[in-house]
Parts: sequence; C-alpha cells; structure tokens
Amino acid sequence: MKVRVLLADDHRLMRAGLRGLLVAEEGFDVVGEAGDGREAVALARDLVPDVVVMDVGMPDLNGIEATRRILSERPAIRVVALSMHADRRFVGEMMRAGAMAYLAKDCAYEELVTAIRAVTSGEVYLGRTVSTDVIRDWIQGLPEGSGSPGGRLTAREREILQRVAEGRTTKEIAFQLGVSVKTVETHRQQVMEKLGLHSVAELTKYAIREGLTGLDT
Repeated sequence: MKVRVLLADDHRLMRAGLRGLLVAEEGFDVVGEAGDGREAVALARDLVPDVVVMDVGMPDLNGIEATRRILSERPAIRVVALSMHADRRFVGEMMRAGAMAYLAKDCAYEELVTAIRAVTSGEVYLGRTVSTDVIRDWIQGLPEGSGSPGGRLTAREREILQRVAEGRTTKEIAFQLGVSVKTVETHRQQVMEKLGLHSVAELTKYAIREGLTGLDT
C-alpha cells in the first residue's frame, strides 16, 4: 500500500516541489495540500492521511497548533515538521506537539523521503542540520514548556497571540473565532501578563521569535 501524504505549507512553490519529489518516488500518494494550519486540520480530518508534512510557520494557525489539533483527533497520523529554523525552541515545541520528524527546509528535498519512511515505521527522525544539543534534549526529554514562557499559554491564548502578531484587529479576531471582543481583549491581557510583555509590538516580536507566526518564513 502507498503511504498517503498531506502537504501543509503556505508557499505554493514549496508544496509543488515537495509534491514533485514524492510523486517521483515509488510508494507515495499525495492526497491533498493545505495552505495554512486551519486548512491542514480540516483536510487531515477529512482525508485521514498516514503522514502530514507540516510547515512550522504558517498564517492563521501555525504548524505547532495544527499538529496538536490533528493528533488530538487522529493520533495515528504521523507528522513530519519542516522549518526555516533548527534551534531547540522550534524543535522542542514541535516534537512536544507530537511530530515524529523535524527537518530544516534547506535540506528537505534530500531527507524528506527518508523521514517519511522512518515515521511510518514508528521511528523518530531529526534532520542533519538539527544540532547535537537539540538531539540530546529530545533524548533526555525536556519538560513541557521548558525554555519558553509560551508553554504556559493555553491553546486559545496562543491562537489569539498569533492573530495579533499577524496584524488582525480585535474585532477581526473576535469574528473569526466566534467570540466577543471582550473575550479577545481578556485573552490578550492574560497573554501579556504571562509573558511579561506590555505592547502589541512586543507580542509581535515574541510570536515571530518563537515561530508562532509565519511572518518571517
């Protein structure tokens, strides 16, 4: 049987390149493509792929949150993470979310097939550019939220933080999430208090630094 793969990346050219790589390999079937995290969650629910190749930094809903949601509904799905970043913060958060492989985008074409085959066999795969310190942290098992105060945020708080960083107004966020403006304001204030930040500009810088938004990818 072929391995059913869902591609999730907000760059169309990147998705096209990954699709071309996989269709040229025997044993793979690309069953769908998503341009953001929310679409990835919906397609994973509908298509039930074996593997999701997930960009970490995407608009609307980043790859970390999308991975959490997909695996909460379909724990048998394997997630292979792709990112511009290979430091411990990004790797740690993505692996804690449930990904079984992590690759830097600059080597994805060389290693993606190997990573997909590894995770479908139940193995963890970390790309060659991931540092030895990160690998040691993963083997030892970092506690939830270690190294980043963002680990104290709830899923809804992280979602609102990402949308604030992407320049959405409070009214836009409230409408998109189906909640009141007051609820959004309350969550935003709680995020600021937990992170020790005091302005939207600081929230934006934090979200970019922690890979919660795709603005820098």
